[in-house]
Amino acid sequence: MWWLEAGYAGIAAGAGLLAWAVRAPGASLLAPSIAHGPRKRKAIALTFDDGPSESTPELCDLLEKHNARATFFQIGRHVERLPGITKRVLDAGHELANHSYSHSPLYLRHPHFIEDEVYLGQDAIFRATGVAPLWFRPPYGCRWFGLREAQRQQNVTTIMWTAIALDWKLDANRIHQRLKRSAQNGAIFCLHDGRGMKPKPDIASTIESVRRLLPELREKGYELVTISDLLCKNQPSNA
Repeated sequence: MWWLEAGYAGIAAGAGLLAWAVRAPGASLLAPSIAHGPRKRKAIALTFDDGPSESTPELCDLLEKHNARATFFQIGRHVERLPGITKRVLDAGHELANHSYSHSPLYLRHPHFIEDEVYLGQDAIFRATGVAPLWFRPPYGCRWFGLREAQRQQNVTTIMWTAIALDWKLDANRIHQRLKRSAQNGAIFCLHDGRGMKPKPDIASTIESVRRLLPELREKGYELVTISDLLCKNQPSNA
Protein backbone atom coordinates (compact mmCIF):
# COMPACT_ATOMS: atom_id res chain seq x y z
CA MET A 1 0.00 0.00 0.00
CA TRP A 2 1.26 3.42 -0.93
CA TRP A 3 1.11 4.87 2.58
CA LEU A 4 3.27 2.04 3.92
CA GLU A 5 5.80 2.59 1.19
CA ALA A 6 5.78 6.32 1.93
CA GLY A 7 6.25 5.59 5.63
CA TYR A 8 9.20 3.29 5.00
CA ALA A 9 10.74 5.88 2.69
CA GLY A 10 10.35 8.52 5.39
CA ILE A 11 11.98 6.27 7.99
CA ALA A 12 14.87 5.54 5.64
CA ALA A 13 15.31 9.24 4.89
CA GLY A 14 15.27 10.08 8.60
CA ALA A 15 17.84 7.39 9.37
CA GLY A 16 20.06 8.68 6.59
CA LEU A 17 19.83 12.24 7.88
CA LEU A 18 20.69 11.12 11.41
CA ALA A 19 23.69 9.12 10.20
CA TRP A 20 24.91 12.15 8.29
CA ALA A 21 24.45 14.43 11.31
CA VAL A 22 26.33 12.01 13.58
CA ARG A 23 29.28 11.12 11.34
CA ALA A 24 29.73 13.54 8.41
CA PRO A 25 32.73 15.82 9.13
CA GLY A 26 31.00 18.90 7.74
CA ALA A 27 27.65 18.40 9.50
CA SER A 28 26.58 20.93 12.14
CA LEU A 29 23.03 19.73 12.79
CA LEU A 30 23.84 18.30 16.25
CA ALA A 31 26.59 20.75 17.17
CA PRO A 32 28.59 23.52 15.48
CA SER A 33 31.44 21.75 13.68
CA ILE A 34 34.35 22.75 11.45
CA ALA A 35 36.06 20.39 9.02
CA HIS A 36 38.10 22.77 6.85
CA GLY A 37 39.91 26.08 7.20
CA PRO A 38 40.16 29.01 4.78
CA ARG A 39 41.03 27.90 1.27
CA LYS A 40 42.95 31.03 0.27
CA ARG A 41 45.81 30.43 2.70
CA LYS A 42 48.49 27.84 1.97
CA ALA A 43 48.31 26.26 5.42
CA ILE A 44 47.45 22.88 6.90
CA ALA A 45 46.50 22.12 10.50
CA LEU A 46 47.93 18.89 11.88
CA THR A 47 45.87 17.45 14.74
CA PHE A 48 46.59 14.48 16.99
CA ASP A 49 43.98 12.59 19.02
CA ASP A 50 44.01 10.20 22.00
CA GLY A 51 47.06 11.55 23.84
CA PRO A 52 49.00 12.37 25.75
CA SER A 53 50.98 9.15 25.58
CA GLU A 54 54.50 8.13 26.44
CA SER A 55 55.39 8.59 22.75
CA THR A 56 54.06 12.16 22.45
CA PRO A 57 57.46 13.75 23.28
CA GLU A 58 59.08 11.97 20.31
CA LEU A 59 56.38 13.38 18.07
CA CYS A 60 56.92 16.87 19.52
CA ASP A 61 60.65 16.62 18.76
CA LEU A 62 59.86 15.71 15.17
CA LEU A 63 57.45 18.64 14.78
CA GLU A 64 60.03 21.02 16.24
CA LYS A 65 62.65 19.85 13.75
CA HIS A 66 60.40 21.03 10.91
CA ASN A 67 59.11 24.16 12.69
CA ALA A 68 55.59 22.72 12.66
CA ARG A 69 52.87 23.53 15.16
CA ALA A 70 49.94 21.20 15.83
CA THR A 71 46.80 20.83 17.92
CA PHE A 72 46.64 17.92 20.35
CA PHE A 73 43.14 16.68 21.22
CA GLN A 74 43.80 15.08 24.58
CA ILE A 75 41.81 12.65 26.71
CA GLY A 76 41.22 13.84 30.27
CA ARG A 77 42.20 10.57 31.91
CA HIS A 78 45.49 10.50 30.01
CA VAL A 79 46.14 14.10 31.02
CA GLU A 80 45.66 13.09 34.65
CA ARG A 81 48.02 10.15 34.10
CA LEU A 82 50.71 12.15 32.27
CA PRO A 83 50.33 15.83 33.22
CA GLY A 84 54.02 16.52 32.61
CA ILE A 85 53.72 15.49 28.96
CA THR A 86 50.63 17.63 28.53
CA LYS A 87 52.58 20.60 29.87
CA ARG A 88 55.50 19.76 27.58
CA VAL A 89 53.21 19.83 24.53
CA LEU A 90 52.02 23.30 25.50
CA ASP A 91 55.52 24.57 26.28
CA ALA A 92 56.67 23.41 22.83
CA GLY A 93 54.25 25.89 21.24
CA HIS A 94 51.47 23.49 20.33
CA GLU A 95 47.78 23.87 21.11
CA LEU A 96 45.78 21.75 23.53
CA ALA A 97 42.22 20.70 22.78
CA ASN A 98 39.59 18.48 24.40
CA HIS A 99 38.94 14.90 23.25
CA SER A 100 36.56 14.05 26.13
CA TYR A 101 37.39 12.66 29.54
CA SER A 102 37.19 8.89 29.01
CA HIS A 103 37.01 8.46 25.20
CA SER A 104 33.60 6.82 25.59
CA PRO A 105 31.31 7.08 22.54
CA LEU A 106 28.79 9.91 22.87
CA TYR A 107 26.12 8.44 20.61
CA LEU A 108 23.03 6.96 22.28
CA ARG A 109 24.09 8.59 25.55
CA HIS A 110 22.12 10.91 27.85
CA PRO A 111 22.87 14.64 27.44
CA HIS A 112 24.14 14.75 31.05
CA PHE A 113 26.74 12.11 30.19
CA ILE A 114 27.88 14.20 27.22
CA GLU A 115 28.04 17.34 29.35
CA ASP A 116 30.19 15.52 31.92
CA GLU A 117 32.59 14.17 29.29
CA VAL A 118 33.15 17.62 27.81
CA TYR A 119 33.39 19.35 31.20
CA LEU A 120 35.73 16.80 32.78
CA GLY A 121 38.00 16.83 29.72
CA GLN A 122 38.22 20.62 29.92
CA ASP A 123 38.83 20.50 33.65
CA ALA A 124 41.66 17.95 33.41
CA ILE A 125 43.54 20.06 30.88
CA PHE A 126 42.93 23.26 32.83
CA ARG A 127 44.16 21.75 36.09
CA ALA A 128 47.32 20.45 34.38
CA THR A 129 48.19 23.62 32.47
CA GLY A 130 45.93 26.55 33.37
CA VAL A 131 44.58 26.56 29.81
CA ALA A 132 40.91 26.14 28.90
CA PRO A 133 40.76 24.71 25.36
CA LEU A 134 38.72 26.33 22.61
CA TRP A 135 38.19 23.16 20.60
CA PHE A 136 36.58 19.76 21.10
CA ARG A 137 36.65 16.58 19.04
CA PRO A 138 34.17 13.84 19.97
CA PRO A 139 35.49 10.28 20.36
CA TYR A 140 35.27 8.34 17.09
CA GLY A 141 34.09 11.56 15.42
CA CYS A 142 30.49 10.88 16.43
CA ARG A 143 28.23 13.67 17.66
CA TRP A 144 24.89 13.22 19.45
CA PHE A 145 21.96 15.10 20.90
CA GLY A 146 23.14 17.22 23.82
CA LEU A 147 26.55 18.05 22.41
CA ARG A 148 25.43 21.48 21.23
CA GLU A 149 24.48 22.46 24.79
CA ALA A 150 27.64 20.90 26.24
CA GLN A 151 29.73 22.93 23.81
CA ARG A 152 27.86 26.10 24.73
CA GLN A 153 28.45 25.49 28.43
CA GLN A 154 32.20 25.04 27.95
CA ASN A 155 32.61 27.59 25.15
CA VAL A 156 34.15 25.10 22.72
CA THR A 157 33.53 24.26 19.07
CA THR A 158 33.82 20.83 17.50
CA ILE A 159 36.69 20.37 15.08
CA MET A 160 36.35 17.47 12.68
CA TRP A 161 38.72 16.88 9.74
CA THR A 162 39.32 17.20 6.03
CA ALA A 163 41.29 13.94 5.99
CA ILE A 164 41.71 11.23 8.62
CA ALA A 165 44.90 9.18 8.61
CA LEU A 166 43.44 5.86 9.83
CA ASP A 167 46.83 5.55 11.49
CA TRP A 168 45.59 3.14 14.14
CA LYS A 169 45.28 0.46 11.46
CA LEU A 170 47.34 1.41 8.40
CA ASP A 171 51.10 1.12 7.95
CA ALA A 172 53.31 4.19 7.63
CA ASN A 173 53.46 4.10 3.82
CA ARG A 174 49.68 4.02 3.41
CA ILE A 175 49.18 6.75 6.02
CA HIS A 176 51.76 8.93 4.30
CA GLN A 177 50.23 8.47 0.85
CA ARG A 178 46.70 9.01 2.15
CA LEU A 179 47.56 12.38 3.69
CA LYS A 180 49.86 13.46 0.88
CA ARG A 181 46.95 13.06 -1.57
CA SER A 182 44.74 15.16 0.70
CA ALA A 183 47.07 18.15 1.03
CA GLN A 184 45.24 21.35 0.11
CA ASN A 185 44.87 24.89 1.38
CA GLY A 186 43.04 24.94 4.72
CA ALA A 187 43.05 21.19 5.24
CA ILE A 188 42.71 19.71 8.72
CA PHE A 189 44.53 16.38 9.14
CA CYS A 190 43.52 13.99 11.92
CA LEU A 191 46.21 11.64 13.26
CA HIS A 192 46.72 9.99 16.65
CA ASP A 193 49.49 10.16 19.25
CA GLY A 194 47.64 7.56 21.33
CA ARG A 195 45.47 4.54 20.75
CA GLY A 196 42.27 5.05 22.69
CA MET A 197 42.75 4.36 26.39
CA LYS A 198 45.82 2.13 26.01
CA PRO A 199 48.87 3.06 28.10
CA LYS A 200 52.23 3.06 26.31
CA PRO A 201 50.67 2.66 22.83
CA ASP A 202 52.70 1.77 19.76
CA ILE A 203 52.44 4.78 17.46
CA ALA A 204 55.51 3.99 15.34
CA SER A 205 53.46 4.04 12.12
CA THR A 206 52.16 7.52 12.93
CA ILE A 207 55.60 8.90 13.73
CA GLU A 208 57.19 7.43 10.60
CA SER A 209 54.42 8.75 8.35
CA VAL A 210 54.78 12.23 9.87
CA ARG A 211 58.55 12.02 9.42
CA ARG A 212 58.01 11.47 5.68
CA LEU A 213 55.17 13.96 5.28
CA LEU A 214 56.51 17.08 7.00
CA PRO A 215 59.43 17.87 4.65
CA GLU A 216 57.21 17.26 1.62
CA LEU A 217 54.56 19.68 2.85
CA ARG A 218 57.26 22.24 3.62
CA GLU A 219 58.74 21.87 0.13
CA LYS A 220 55.29 22.58 -1.33
CA GLY A 221 55.11 25.80 0.66
CA TYR A 222 52.55 24.84 3.27
CA GLU A 223 52.54 26.44 6.70
CA LEU A 224 51.92 23.82 9.40
CA VAL A 225 49.80 25.51 12.01
CA THR A 226 47.43 25.01 14.94
CA ILE A 227 43.66 25.06 14.57
CA SER A 228 43.48 28.50 16.20
CA ASP A 229 46.08 29.84 13.79
CA LEU A 230 44.29 28.30 10.80
CA LEU A 231 40.96 29.79 11.89
CA CYS A 232 42.50 33.11 13.03
CA LYS A 233 41.47 32.65 16.67
CA ASN A 234 43.54 33.72 19.65
CA GLN A 235 44.96 30.70 21.42
CA PRO A 236 44.43 30.76 25.19
CA SER A 237 47.57 31.17 27.26
CA ASN A 238 48.23 29.37 30.51
CA ALA A 239 47.43 31.26 33.68
